[in-house]
Amino acid sequence: MSDDAQSPHLDHRAFDAFAMQAVDGSTIDAAIAAAGDDLVCVFFWGVDCFNCEMAKKAMLANPDPIRALNLRWLHANVYEHPELGKRFGLHGIPVFMFFQRGKKLGRATGWHGHGQFAAAVGNARLKAEGKPLAG
Repeated sequence: MSDDAQSPHLDHRAFDAFAMQAVDGSTIDAAIAAAGDDLVCVFFWGVDCFNCEMAKKAMLANPDPIRALNLRWLHANVYEHPELGKRFGLHGIPVFMFFQRGKKLGRATGWHGHGQFAAAVGNARLKAEGKPLAG
């Protein structure tokens, strides 16, 4: 168990509520591959990141619409694993990045409400199917 798992400043309820699997630089690719045809959402966050905690609180406040998106969830603490931030070009967090069959399909930067998040998920699915993205 990593040090952040014991941090009093870290709320793990969202990770548990959405069955988010922790990943790092050595496990992320295998975890994405293991999802098969499922759309994967990787939640990049950091300890003591105010906006990350606000995103988790918002997701927990209304979890059913999030669950209805049928995502396979992964999460990574980019403060503990900065190689992921560099690899995926993260300039701030939270970031939600979408993958299917190893291919990056899009991202949502920050949490701007369920509508914007659902639209990003929808566009990732359209891209996976080779269809034009929604406006």
